[in-house]
Amino acid sequence: MMNNTPTVKIGIVAVSRDCFPESLSVNRRKALVAAYEKKYGKEDIYECPVCIVESEIHMVQALEDVKKAGCNALCVYLGNFGPEISETLLAKHFDGPVMFCAAAEESQADLMDGRGDAYCGMLNASYNLKLRNIKAYIPEYPVGTAEECADMIHEFVPIACAVDGLKNLKIISFGPRPLNFLACNAPIKQLYNLGVEIEENSELDLFEAYHKHDNDPRIPEVVADMEKELGAGNKKSEVLPKLAQYELTLLDWVEAHKGYRKYVAIAGKCWPAFQTQFGFVPCYVNSRLTGRGIPVSCEVDIYGVLSEFIGTCVSQDAVTLLDINNSVPADMYQEAIAGKFDYTHKDTFMGFHCGNTCSSKLAACEMKNQKIMARSLPEEVTNGTLEGDIAPGEITFFRVQSTADNILRAYVAEGEVLPVATKSFGSIGVFAIKEMGRFYRHVLIEKNYPHHGAVAFGHHGKALYEVFKYIGILPEEIGYNQPAHAKYPTENPF
Repeated sequence: MMNNTPTVKIGIVAVSRDCFPESLSVNRRKALVAAYEKKYGKEDIYECPVCIVESEIHMVQALEDVKKAGCNALCVYLGNFGPEISETLLAKHFDGPVMFCAAAEESQADLMDGRGDAYCGMLNASYNLKLRNIKAYIPEYPVGTAEECADMIHEFVPIACAVDGLKNLKIISFGPRPLNFLACNAPIKQLYNLGVEIEENSELDLFEAYHKHDNDPRIPEVVADMEKELGAGNKKSEVLPKLAQYELTLLDWVEAHKGYRKYVAIAGKCWPAFQTQFGFVPCYVNSRLTGRGIPVSCEVDIYGVLSEFIGTCVSQDAVTLLDINNSVPADMYQEAIAGKFDYTHKDTFMGFHCGNTCSSKLAACEMKNQKIMARSLPEEVTNGTLEGDIAPGEITFFRVQSTADNILRAYVAEGEVLPVATKSFGSIGVFAIKEMGRFYRHVLIEKNYPHHGAVAFGHHGKALYEVFKYIGILPEEIGYNQPAHAKYPTENPF
């Protein structure tokens, strides 16, 4: 993975109400840090030692300390009831994602002088955060023992990574979108609301930059790396020099254009004129960059690549972007799934794209030509896809999307790729998500989502859901697959 996502360092600042013993917060902070280091190591956290925050002056001192320590995320820890004004000002003035959690009481033997009342303090903290319009992550059960709070902080790491990443992200697009792809059209206003920059370019800009890399001396080195990756799957070796030239073009463009932003994602063009003018399709290059931590979406899907970047931050792994594409044939379901896996036929579907999924996420791969494009174009200009069945395992399907009327929405659903041969082409897999049929109808269709969905490898629904809330998506606009007994608002009760 390239260094294209934040490295999270969470400053832990303990707070104390001045009418409570300060020692409660001091000792509980030390116990929390010890519990975290024992279970998760020291890399993610920093213990602020300069003070226990009881006043606004302490708040300023703590902020200066965590900033000096290089923290890009903050945990406000209520060792006792806590000072509702100072602790929320701490969150207000910290330039990064913030979480709140609180200490549970330790023992019935010490409920006279050792009681902290942080259960009560969390209520006041949340009320004051709302008064000041301050965003903060509050865990599902925010009051706990040192070990439980350590787990809460660890769960905050991927959330903080995504939130911090977005405010330092630039999306570079090359467009316009292909004809009949209005589904990938969405207002960019919400990108700015999220703190994301966007640089929109034309295909002609990209074409010019590509030809400036003609005979680039680095091409043979990149070709050799591609050959090593593909191995026996290198079925179209004649196109590798062109693909290598294109890869260098994109990487150089990123370095020259990311400006003051730390992280970059690319919404690229791949058809219809791309093949005839460039002489190849870019899917394999897209897969290689995504595999190295620079997400690249197809068909100039800006919100698709935004989703991929969030997934990269949360999972710290490669992601992909797939069409929610086609149904699983009934005979395939009966032969390979029924009685072997706990899914109905309507729980299954095929996720597909031309060849943009990185090789590490495919069971096996081959460099091929794009079959759909080759139906209407000479085959030699449609080479460049990386094809194979997606490796079986847990996945999370999700997407962030701005609607035509500029409402930010998201969905997330956990499932798996089944070990079932697809018997088809492209980067493709047989996916299974519980109650997918109802989710497809009453979330994806009802809420007007496009056909592209981002895929993270592993179950990351909990963190993604919290990211969506933190960045301002209203809970009623976050869709997920309801269990069988729970009805969607638009679902016919009969």
